[in-house]
Amino acid sequence: MNQEQLIKGCIKHNAGAQEELYRRYKDVLFTVSLKYCRNEAEAEDNLHNTFIEVFTTIDRYQGSGSFEGWMKRIAINKAIDSYKKSIQLVPVKEDYSEDTDVSDAEMDLPLDYLLSLVQQLPDKYRLVFSLYELDDHSHSEIAAMLDVSEGTSKSNLHRARSVLKEKITGRQPRPNYNMSNGK
Repeated sequence: MNQEQLIKGCIKHNAGAQEELYRRYKDVLFTVSLKYCRNEAEAEDNLHNTFIEVFTTIDRYQGSGSFEGWMKRIAINKAIDSYKKSIQLVPVKEDYSEDTDVSDAEMDLPLDYLLSLVQQLPDKYRLVFSLYELDDHSHSEIAAMLDVSEGTSKSNLHRARSVLKEKITGRQPRPNYNMSNGK
């Protein structure tokens, strides 16, 4: 089934088409969800909620733009909506003089480790960090999405970077096991 047939099948509530759509896009949407959620369990919940929304609103997809992009936007919005209900984004003082850049040597870390650090950020920092750094949204866009000021977006991004830098630079090296010594 091509994408157009798949969409038409889902609009008609065809279980086979829905299953195929899920199979094709679950991994991509789960990865998007991981960027916005604290852990895999929350990401799975977000994925579930995303597909419910996709299946109930697929008839609204106009065919303009990427279908995958349309679904990713739903996944991001679902994650944001769940946190809007439970978090309060408050500005910290707007003193950005602290260096939050990380050197190339510090960035030579496994992707799964970096993602786990992002997931450990407080909700308000993780959302802004993911929207700005991972999905290239501007502070004005983030402010509108999260119903905060641009200053709050900027300060929360700065704090997220600071926390991540602290975690990365404070990271202990992995033990080096030498198999020939029996260790």
